[in-house]
Amino acid sequence: MSASKSKAGSGWNLLVDYGPLVAFFLAYRFIPHGNAIALIDAIMKSTGVFMAAILVAVAIAKWKLGHVTPMLWLSAVLVIGFGGLTIYFHDPRFIQIKVTLIYGLFAIILFGGLLAGRPMLKYLLQAAFDGLDETGWLKLSRNWAIFFTVMALVNEGLRASLDFGTWLTVKTWGVTAASLLFGAANVPMLMRHGLSAEVARDVEEPLPPQG
Repeated sequence: MSASKSKAGSGWNLLVDYGPLVAFFLAYRFIPHGNAIALIDAIMKSTGVFMAAILVAVAIAKWKLGHVTPMLWLSAVLVIGFGGLTIYFHDPRFIQIKVTLIYGLFAIILFGGLLAGRPMLKYLLQAAFDGLDETGWLKLSRNWAIFFTVMALVNEGLRASLDFGTWLTVKTWGVTAASLLFGAANVPMLMRHGLSAEVARDVEEPLPPQG
């Protein structure tokens, strides 16, 4: 793969991974919500934007990247499902609980694979990390299983203690930054287990932040 194609693919990956969440955040920020009724209306409309954006992300992944990862499919299903519940019941807790559920499901999948001696992240990412050996995949699955468990607990704490706007800001920027830093922290271990330097430069966190 040429450098230009790699950069183009990386750009589309960033759009697919981060676009829907940023669209959700921006829609909420720009829709007026000066009182309690307007606040609920803003949450409902921005949730609708989120649902539309995740569908666009899936379409872009299929069109520009040639495939939709299992993680993106699962994220899309949960965003649509819990977004629909949010709008139907006019209750923002559903879209917030969805985040905990995504992290919790991935933690269960990864821990379950580890118990069976199988690095499930390898299958969920469709072997995206070229050259990584089986031990590296197992360690990566273990590390992200722990991270997802912590993030599920953190989201529940944030959801219980913050208003919706503050929660969304922390989710969009704080949790995303934490995921990127955690992903970068794993790179030295991955390179010790066969990850190529070219792939290491493009390593991103494996869970799209629609979570």
